[in-house]
Amino acid sequence: MDNIFALEIFFICLLGLASICIAIGALKVLLGLYRGQK
Repeated sequence: MDNIFALEIFFICLLGLASICIAIGALKVLLGLYRGQK
């Protein structure tokens, strides 16, 4: 039971980090496009 619980927490943290990295990457791309149009 403890191992499964730890794995769930690990995957939740991993997904959270991945979504944050994707969001930051998307923001950088959008900023780059916005500056490129100016």
